[in-house]
Amino acid sequence: MTSLQTKNHFLLIDFLKVFAALLIILHHLSSYGQIAEDVRTVLPGLMTWLFEYGRYAVQIFLVMGGYLAAQSLTRTSNLKNLQTVLRVIFNRYLRLFAPYVVALIITITCAWIARFWVQDEFVGESETLSQFLAHLFFLQGILGLDSISAGVWYVAIDWQLYAILAIILGMFPTFRSVVWFLAVLCVLSLLYFNRNAGYENYFIYFIGSYGLGVLAQLCKNYPDRLINRFARVVMGAIGMAIIVASFQEFWLRNIMAYVVALVLILWGDWTYIDQWRDQKYLRPHKFVNAILWSSRRSYCAFLIHFAFILLANTLYIGWGMSRQHDGVMAIVLMCFSLVASWQAANYLYRWVEVPARRIKF
Repeated sequence: MTSLQTKNHFLLIDFLKVFAALLIILHHLSSYGQIAEDVRTVLPGLMTWLFEYGRYAVQIFLVMGGYLAAQSLTRTSNLKNLQTVLRVIFNRYLRLFAPYVVALIITITCAWIARFWVQDEFVGESETLSQFLAHLFFLQGILGLDSISAGVWYVAIDWQLYAILAIILGMFPTFRSVVWFLAVLCVLSLLYFNRNAGYENYFIYFIGSYGLGVLAQLCKNYPDRLINRFARVVMGAIGMAIIVASFQEFWLRNIMAYVVALVLILWGDWTYIDQWRDQKYLRPHKFVNAILWSSRRSYCAFLIHFAFILLANTLYIGWGMSRQHDGVMAIVLMCFSLVASWQAANYLYRWVEVPARRIKF
């Protein structure tokens, strides 16, 4: 019996995790190093699109993160107890930490190797101890330090958002109060804080999209139907606020976040096992197995991919291929980076992330 037949998995959630991780990796591949520049000479349209719009996949991560956090935290008992809230927040930190710190060490090693051949701003200066320690506590952005790896800022923000949601759920006496407070935070974030780069290292910059994910979960899956209805009314009001604000200034990421939240309301609880039982299939399709495999490893792929961007550019420059500006070879090395990132993610997932889940308080 396969794992899909013993446990439900949410098809849309897993697909969005894979899609968003893949798009972010491709965005970074199109943004850093000589390989990106030379591939752009062969595939200018695709590379420009990835560079300009690939970063919007972060909105998918944010909305989905809120949706899954609400799913987990609303089932956690005794959140009114401060000790329970602190334990939940710390356990979230531990869940993120183990693969994160291993990926950082690998990236630091690859950057050290790259500096022998690659003279490029994206490689950065040698990492300092204080910089590394700040990363360990997710403080690098707040302290104004350079990031060791592309994208790791999101891990810090995800932990901030999860912690704030746990505090909100523990702070208010009823879920109706929680929905009201989230609605206010979402509107303030989407229409003000999210448009001011000075706040981008803090949860308030991102909680608009994250809160939409939380509300999407409460719209459908919370057991109290009154809360479901109230959350839907609030979602509708936030949608109207986004539309009205768009007449003054169109903000694509707000629209995208809202659409992702609506999609989760409609199909977020669609499961593999139910669909395969309905169609009387004994085994899931290979495509579905591939989505599940990739979904489980998407966090690790997100963490480790920058190391392979460094390595691929080192090979490209160190072997002299960059002097010919060979776009075809650059494409080959870009594909190598992509495939190697997921293969490395497989080992990081199996050897680090899964065993580390047993560490809890």
